[in-house]
Amino acid sequence: MLYFAYGSNLHHFQMKQRCKDSIFLKKINLKNFRLTFRSKYRAADIEPKKNSIVPGGLFEISKRDERKLDTYEDFPVLYKKYYFYYYGKKVMTYTMVKKTQFRFPTERYLNIVKRGYKDCNLEKKYLKKALLP
Repeated sequence: MLYFAYGSNLHHFQMKQRCKDSIFLKKINLKNFRLTFRSKYRAADIEPKKNSIVPGGLFEISKRDERKLDTYEDFPVLYKKYYFYYYGKKVMTYTMVKKTQFRFPTERYLNIVKRGYKDCNLEKKYLKKALLP
């Protein structure tokens, strides 16, 4: 199945450790959404926003990988699944259940996301914008 990563799962080494079968395919943009950080975990989330984009990584993952991600993302308590179509193919990602206020991410978490942006060759301007409350 196809999975869209936009936060810490962009980090190739970490993603490979967590999801043994995962294969990074390419970078893509999720349209009409914006990136933010929230919850007590100060983790990445996406929310609908007209004329905005969230850059991310498109991965091929197995059923076993999906179960691993479900555990990591605390599905269905913290995150729920969101599906969209990319050139006719169904893609799964996660979005937070409770849309709490913006919370600046921890330095450790932010560094993992930054490394992921580098790994996937994503434009940093979207990450910088997401860090402004």
